[in-house]
Amino acid sequence: MRVLVVEDFEILGQTIGTGLRREGMAVDVALDGHEALAHLAATRYDVVVLDRDIPGVPGDEVCRRIVAGPSGSRVLMLTAASTVRQRVEGLGLGADDYLPKPFDFAELVARVRALARRSVPALPPTLEHGDVSLDPAHRVATRGGRRLDLSRKEFAVLECLLSSPGRPVSAEELLERVWDEAANPFTTAVKTTVRRLRAKLGDPPVIETVREGGYRIGQP
Repeated sequence: MRVLVVEDFEILGQTIGTGLRREGMAVDVALDGHEALAHLAATRYDVVVLDRDIPGVPGDEVCRRIVAGPSGSRVLMLTAASTVRQRVEGLGLGADDYLPKPFDFAELVARVRALARRSVPALPPTLEHGDVSLDPAHRVATRGGRRLDLSRKEFAVLECLLSSPGRPVSAEELLERVWDEAANPFTTAVKTTVRRLRAKLGDPPVIETVREGGYRIGQP
């Protein structure tokens, strides 16, 4: 899952980013509206956590452009404003959800995951292929009823592949969806992570390598 956090208070933005990465998400952080729009022009995000009160391009305008664009990104708007009228205004801009500050981090994570499940096409709460099952909300993956001890990146790669049944997912797409903008595009991280994931999944093999196409779980 790829998330953009737009928050002008840098310490808070980085704290949110760090917390979401610990939940297995790939997270970029923008400190103002101009930076947010630059990120959105270059990358497709599943969810944008957007502070309404940001410098540069206002949060309201950033929200309008996301909604009017083709990305399909879901918007979770954050603001210190807590009145019902202000929340209604935020939702009226096209935001999918609204969370007033201060907030509980566990609630933020739950709302981000809920919005990601509303992406198009919508994903089921549990992803399955054969005897492999993955529950993103509870961070649990099993095979044949046996719980798999996966790292955050291994879990995220498996989630990405199960979310695209039968479709080859390129290494470049995995790098974009599972890692973040700090990732080196020439790194072998994807290949290494897939190799470790295959070993943990065991036999018979689940992940197929598609020549010049990437990796795939299931047939087209």
